Amino acid sequence: MNRALIEINRKPCKILELKDKAPRASPVAQLTAHSRPESYELRDLVALHYKMIAETSEGREMLEQRDRALRSPINLSEAIIPGLCAGCEARHIGLCDALADEDLHFLASVARQSTVSRGQSFAVEGDSARYFFNINHGTAKLHKDLPDGRRQITGFVGAGDFVGLAADDRYTFSAEAIDDVRLCRFDRVEMRNVFSRFPALERRLLDVASHELIVAQEQMLLLGRKSAIERLASFIDSWSRRAMMCGAPRAGLRLPMTRTDLADYLGLTIETVSRALTALRKQGVIDVTPDHNISVARPQALAEIARAGA
Repeated sequence: MNRALIEINRKPCKILELKDKAPRASPVAQLTAHSRPESYELRDLVALHYKMIAETSEGREMLEQRDRALRSPINLSEAIIPGLCAGCEARHIGLCDALADEDLHFLASVARQSTVSRGQSFAVEGDSARYFFNINHGTAKLHKDLPDGRRQITGFVGAGDFVGLAADDRYTFSAEAIDDVRLCRFDRVEMRNVFSRFPALERRLLDVASHELIVAQEQMLLLGRKSAIERLASFIDSWSRRAMMCGAPRAGLRLPMTRTDLADYLGLTIETVSRALTALRKQGVIDVTPDHNISVARPQALAEIARAGA
Protein backbone atom coordinates (compact mmCIF):
# COMPACT_ATOMS: atom_id res chain seq x y z
CA MET A 1 0.00 0.00 0.00
CA ASN A 2 1.30 3.45 -0.93
CA ARG A 3 0.12 6.80 0.31
CA ALA A 4 0.22 10.03 -1.67
CA LEU A 5 -0.57 13.48 -0.36
CA ILE A 6 -1.86 15.85 -3.00
CA GLU A 7 -2.97 19.45 -2.76
CA ILE A 8 -6.25 20.74 -4.20
CA ASN A 9 -7.13 24.45 -4.30
CA ARG A 10 -4.09 25.23 -2.17
CA LYS A 11 -5.46 23.29 0.82
CA PRO A 12 -4.15 19.93 2.04
CA CYS A 13 -6.57 17.14 1.15
CA LYS A 14 -7.00 13.75 2.70
CA ILE A 15 -4.41 11.08 2.12
CA LEU A 16 -5.54 8.82 -0.66
CA GLU A 17 -4.91 5.12 -0.22
CA LEU A 18 -3.92 3.34 -3.41
CA LYS A 19 -4.76 -0.33 -3.27
CA ASP A 20 -3.48 -2.83 -5.80
CA LYS A 21 -3.80 -6.53 -6.05
CA ALA A 22 -0.04 -6.94 -5.99
CA PRO A 23 2.52 -5.06 -3.91
CA ARG A 24 4.25 -2.27 -5.75
CA ALA A 25 7.67 -0.86 -5.23
CA SER A 26 7.97 2.63 -3.82
CA PRO A 27 8.11 5.55 -6.29
CA VAL A 28 11.75 6.10 -5.48
CA ALA A 29 12.53 2.44 -6.02
CA GLN A 30 10.68 2.43 -9.37
CA LEU A 31 12.43 5.55 -10.52
CA THR A 32 15.89 4.49 -9.45
CA ALA A 33 15.59 0.98 -10.80
CA HIS A 34 16.67 2.22 -14.22
CA SER A 35 18.45 5.42 -13.22
CA ARG A 36 21.49 6.39 -11.33
CA PRO A 37 20.57 7.89 -7.91
CA GLU A 38 22.19 11.20 -8.71
CA SER A 39 20.23 11.59 -11.98
CA TYR A 40 16.61 11.87 -10.79
CA GLU A 41 14.98 15.13 -9.67
CA LEU A 42 12.09 16.09 -7.41
CA ARG A 43 9.79 16.81 -10.37
CA ASP A 44 10.27 13.21 -11.51
CA LEU A 45 9.08 11.94 -8.13
CA VAL A 46 6.06 14.26 -8.22
CA ALA A 47 5.16 13.16 -11.74
CA LEU A 48 5.32 9.52 -10.69
CA HIS A 49 3.12 10.19 -7.66
CA TYR A 50 0.42 11.77 -9.84
CA LYS A 51 0.66 8.93 -12.34
CA MET A 52 0.02 6.40 -9.59
CA ILE A 53 -2.89 8.45 -8.21
CA ALA A 54 -4.50 8.69 -11.65
CA GLU A 55 -4.64 4.90 -11.92
CA THR A 56 -7.59 4.80 -9.49
CA SER A 57 -11.07 6.27 -10.10
CA GLU A 58 -11.00 8.18 -6.82
CA GLY A 59 -7.59 9.59 -7.66
CA ARG A 60 -8.73 10.74 -11.10
CA GLU A 61 -11.74 12.51 -9.55
CA MET A 62 -9.53 14.33 -7.08
CA LEU A 63 -7.16 15.44 -9.82
CA GLU A 64 -10.10 16.74 -11.86
CA GLN A 65 -11.27 18.75 -8.85
CA ARG A 66 -7.80 20.23 -8.52
CA ASP A 67 -7.72 21.21 -12.19
CA ARG A 68 -11.15 22.86 -11.98
CA ALA A 69 -10.06 24.83 -8.91
CA LEU A 70 -6.90 26.02 -10.63
CA ARG A 71 -8.88 27.13 -13.70
CA SER A 72 -11.50 29.05 -11.67
CA PRO A 73 -11.12 32.87 -11.61
CA ILE A 74 -9.76 34.56 -8.51
CA ASN A 75 -12.02 37.12 -6.80
CA LEU A 76 -9.69 40.09 -6.88
CA SER A 77 -12.05 42.33 -4.87
CA GLU A 78 -11.77 40.03 -1.87
CA ALA A 79 -8.00 40.10 -2.14
CA ILE A 80 -7.82 43.88 -2.58
CA ILE A 81 -10.34 45.24 -0.06
CA PRO A 82 -8.99 45.17 3.52
CA GLY A 83 -11.00 43.18 6.05
CA LEU A 84 -11.65 46.39 7.95
CA CYS A 85 -13.52 47.82 4.94
CA ALA A 86 -15.09 44.75 3.33
CA GLY A 87 -18.34 44.78 5.30
CA CYS A 88 -18.56 48.51 6.03
CA GLU A 89 -21.96 49.99 5.18
CA ALA A 90 -20.38 53.41 4.69
CA ARG A 91 -17.86 52.22 2.09
CA HIS A 92 -19.56 53.95 -0.84
CA ILE A 93 -21.26 56.91 0.84
CA GLY A 94 -18.48 58.47 2.88
CA LEU A 95 -14.90 59.61 2.72
CA CYS A 96 -13.68 56.17 1.63
CA ASP A 97 -15.66 56.39 -1.60
CA ALA A 98 -12.98 58.77 -2.90
CA LEU A 99 -10.54 55.85 -3.09
CA ALA A 100 -10.47 52.87 -5.41
CA ASP A 101 -10.56 49.40 -3.84
CA GLU A 102 -6.87 48.81 -4.47
CA ASP A 103 -5.96 51.99 -2.54
CA LEU A 104 -8.11 51.35 0.53
CA HIS A 105 -5.33 49.61 2.41
CA PHE A 106 -3.47 52.94 2.68
CA LEU A 107 -6.44 54.43 4.53
CA ALA A 108 -7.09 51.26 6.53
CA SER A 109 -3.47 51.27 7.71
CA VAL A 110 -4.06 54.49 9.69
CA ALA A 111 -7.62 53.68 10.82
CA ARG A 112 -8.49 52.50 14.31
CA GLN A 113 -11.93 50.93 14.43
CA SER A 114 -13.91 51.15 17.65
CA THR A 115 -17.44 50.95 19.04
CA VAL A 116 -18.90 53.75 21.15
CA SER A 117 -21.72 52.69 23.45
CA ARG A 118 -24.97 54.60 23.66
CA GLY A 119 -24.63 57.75 25.75
CA GLN A 120 -20.84 57.86 25.48
CA SER A 121 -18.96 60.74 23.85
CA PHE A 122 -16.13 60.32 21.35
CA ALA A 123 -15.39 64.04 20.94
CA VAL A 124 -15.69 66.67 23.68
CA GLU A 125 -15.92 70.40 23.13
CA GLY A 126 -12.67 72.09 24.15
CA ASP A 127 -10.56 68.93 24.00
CA SER A 128 -7.58 68.65 21.68
CA ALA A 129 -8.82 67.93 18.16
CA ARG A 130 -6.38 65.09 17.62
CA TYR A 131 -8.65 62.76 15.67
CA PHE A 132 -11.05 62.64 12.75
CA PHE A 133 -13.94 60.17 12.86
CA ASN A 134 -15.78 58.39 10.08
CA ILE A 135 -19.13 56.94 11.17
CA ASN A 136 -19.65 53.41 9.84
CA HIS A 137 -22.85 52.50 11.66
CA GLY A 138 -25.23 54.08 14.15
CA THR A 139 -26.22 57.66 14.97
CA ALA A 140 -24.64 60.37 17.10
CA LYS A 141 -25.72 63.86 18.09
CA LEU A 142 -23.52 66.94 17.95
CA HIS A 143 -24.06 69.58 20.61
CA LYS A 144 -22.62 72.67 22.25
CA ASP A 145 -22.92 73.42 25.95
CA LEU A 146 -23.12 76.67 27.88
CA PRO A 147 -21.31 77.11 31.22
CA ASP A 148 -24.64 77.01 33.09
CA GLY A 149 -25.44 73.55 31.70
CA ARG A 150 -27.80 74.50 28.90
CA ARG A 151 -27.29 72.50 25.72
CA GLN A 152 -28.03 73.09 22.05
CA ILE A 153 -28.04 70.16 19.65
CA THR A 154 -26.51 71.33 16.39
CA GLY A 155 -26.89 68.20 14.30
CA PHE A 156 -27.16 64.45 13.95
CA VAL A 157 -24.65 62.28 12.10
CA GLY A 158 -24.86 58.72 10.82
CA ALA A 159 -23.22 56.21 8.50
CA GLY A 160 -20.94 57.90 5.99
CA ASP A 161 -20.54 61.16 7.91
CA PHE A 162 -17.08 62.51 8.64
CA VAL A 163 -16.74 64.20 12.03
CA GLY A 164 -13.96 66.23 13.58
CA LEU A 165 -13.09 68.97 11.13
CA ALA A 166 -11.77 71.88 13.18
CA ALA A 167 -10.25 75.21 12.22
CA ASP A 168 -7.99 75.16 15.27
CA ASP A 169 -6.56 72.51 17.58
CA ARG A 170 -9.69 72.19 19.76
CA TYR A 171 -13.06 70.60 19.11
CA THR A 172 -15.79 73.23 18.89
CA PHE A 173 -18.56 70.72 19.64
CA SER A 174 -19.20 67.45 21.44
CA ALA A 175 -20.29 64.20 19.77
CA GLU A 176 -22.35 61.66 21.72
CA ALA A 177 -23.60 58.27 20.55
CA ILE A 178 -27.41 57.98 20.44
CA ASP A 179 -27.18 54.24 19.88
CA ASP A 180 -24.14 52.00 19.59
CA VAL A 181 -21.86 53.62 17.03
CA ARG A 182 -19.13 51.91 15.03
CA LEU A 183 -16.53 54.29 13.68
CA CYS A 184 -13.05 54.58 12.28
CA ARG A 185 -10.73 56.98 14.09
CA PHE A 186 -7.92 58.69 12.21
CA ASP A 187 -4.99 60.54 13.71
CA ARG A 188 -4.74 63.99 12.12
CA VAL A 189 -0.96 63.78 11.67
CA GLU A 190 -1.11 60.36 10.02
CA MET A 191 -3.96 61.49 7.79
CA ARG A 192 -1.85 64.34 6.41
CA ASN A 193 0.47 61.75 4.90
CA VAL A 194 -2.48 59.95 3.32
CA PHE A 195 -3.85 63.24 1.95
CA SER A 196 -0.52 64.05 0.34
CA ARG A 197 -0.55 60.68 -1.41
CA PHE A 198 -4.22 60.82 -2.45
CA PRO A 199 -5.41 64.33 -3.38
CA ALA A 200 -8.88 62.89 -4.03
CA LEU A 201 -9.31 62.53 -0.26
CA GLU A 202 -8.51 66.19 0.28
CA ARG A 203 -11.04 67.13 -2.37
CA ARG A 204 -13.63 64.96 -0.64
CA LEU A 205 -12.91 66.73 2.66
CA LEU A 206 -13.47 70.04 0.90
CA ASP A 207 -16.84 68.69 -0.24
CA VAL A 208 -17.60 67.73 3.37
CA ALA A 209 -16.73 71.21 4.62
CA SER A 210 -18.84 72.81 1.88
CA HIS A 211 -21.78 70.58 2.75
CA GLU A 212 -21.49 71.53 6.42
CA LEU A 213 -21.74 75.21 5.44
CA ILE A 214 -24.89 74.50 3.43
CA VAL A 215 -26.41 72.56 6.33
CA ALA A 216 -25.60 75.44 8.70
CA GLN A 217 -27.32 77.92 6.38
CA GLU A 218 -30.37 75.67 6.09
CA GLN A 219 -30.50 75.35 9.87
CA MET A 220 -30.41 79.14 10.29
CA LEU A 221 -33.29 79.45 7.83
CA LEU A 222 -35.20 76.70 9.62
CA LEU A 223 -34.82 78.30 13.05
CA GLY A 224 -35.36 81.86 11.88
CA ARG A 225 -38.23 81.67 9.41
CA LYS A 226 -39.98 78.29 9.26
CA SER A 227 -43.07 77.28 11.19
CA ALA A 228 -43.14 74.28 13.50
CA ILE A 229 -44.69 71.94 10.93
CA GLU A 230 -42.23 73.15 8.26
CA ARG A 231 -39.31 72.51 10.59
CA LEU A 232 -40.43 68.98 11.33
CA ALA A 233 -41.18 68.28 7.66
CA SER A 234 -37.71 69.53 6.72
CA PHE A 235 -36.08 67.20 9.21
CA ILE A 236 -38.11 64.12 8.23
CA ASP A 237 -37.51 64.80 4.54
CA SER A 238 -33.73 65.13 4.96
CA TRP A 239 -33.52 62.13 7.28
CA SER A 240 -35.50 59.94 4.87
CA ARG A 241 -33.18 60.96 2.02
CA ARG A 242 -30.21 59.98 4.16
CA ALA A 243 -31.81 56.62 4.93
CA MET A 244 -32.41 55.98 1.23
CA MET A 245 -28.72 56.63 0.53
CA CYS A 246 -27.97 53.78 2.93
CA GLY A 247 -30.45 51.51 1.15
CA ALA A 248 -33.37 51.88 3.58
CA PRO A 249 -36.92 52.45 2.26
CA ARG A 250 -38.98 55.52 3.10
CA ALA A 251 -41.50 53.22 4.75
CA GLY A 252 -40.59 52.38 8.33
CA LEU A 253 -38.21 55.32 8.75
CA ARG A 254 -36.47 55.01 12.10
CA LEU A 255 -35.74 58.15 14.11
CA PRO A 256 -33.22 57.03 16.75
CA MET A 257 -33.18 60.34 18.61
CA THR A 258 -35.59 61.12 21.45
CA ARG A 259 -38.32 63.71 21.01
CA THR A 260 -36.46 65.85 23.52
CA ASP A 261 -33.35 65.84 21.32
CA LEU A 262 -35.45 66.44 18.21
CA ALA A 263 -37.25 69.35 19.86
CA ASP A 264 -33.92 70.82 20.95
CA TYR A 265 -32.52 70.58 17.42
CA LEU A 266 -35.63 72.14 15.86
CA GLY A 267 -35.93 74.88 18.48
CA LEU A 268 -39.34 73.65 19.60
CA THR A 269 -40.93 72.20 22.71
CA ILE A 270 -41.71 68.50 22.98
CA GLU A 271 -45.44 69.29 22.91
CA THR A 272 -45.07 71.30 19.70
CA VAL A 273 -43.20 68.43 18.04
CA SER A 274 -46.03 66.07 18.99
CA ARG A 275 -48.65 68.45 17.56
CA ALA A 276 -46.67 68.84 14.32
CA LEU A 277 -46.41 65.06 13.95
CA THR A 278 -50.16 64.76 14.44
CA ALA A 279 -50.80 67.47 11.83
CA LEU A 280 -48.61 65.74 9.22
CA ARG A 281 -50.33 62.44 9.95
CA LYS A 282 -53.81 63.93 9.60
CA GLN A 283 -52.82 65.41 6.23
CA GLY A 284 -51.84 61.92 5.07
CA VAL A 285 -48.22 62.96 4.53
CA ILE A 286 -46.77 60.53 7.06
CA ASP A 287 -47.93 57.63 9.15
CA VAL A 288 -46.61 56.56 12.54
CA THR A 289 -46.21 52.80 12.86
CA PRO A 290 -46.95 50.88 16.09
CA ASP A 291 -43.21 50.61 16.80
CA HIS A 292 -42.96 54.44 16.57
CA ASN A 293 -41.24 54.47 13.19
CA ILE A 294 -42.39 56.91 10.52
CA SER A 295 -43.63 55.95 7.08
CA VAL A 296 -43.55 58.71 4.45
CA ALA A 297 -46.78 58.22 2.51
CA ARG A 298 -46.51 61.30 0.26
CA PRO A 299 -42.85 62.24 -0.31
CA GLN A 300 -43.64 65.06 -2.73
CA ALA A 301 -46.09 66.69 -0.33
CA LEU A 302 -43.55 66.37 2.49
CA ALA A 303 -40.87 68.07 0.37
CA GLU A 304 -43.24 70.92 -0.53
CA ILE A 305 -44.05 71.57 3.12
CA ALA A 306 -40.34 71.46 3.95
CA ARG A 307 -39.70 74.13 1.31
CA ALA A 308 -42.45 76.25 2.87
CA GLY A 309 -44.52 75.74 -0.26
CA ALA A 310 -47.69 74.63 1.49
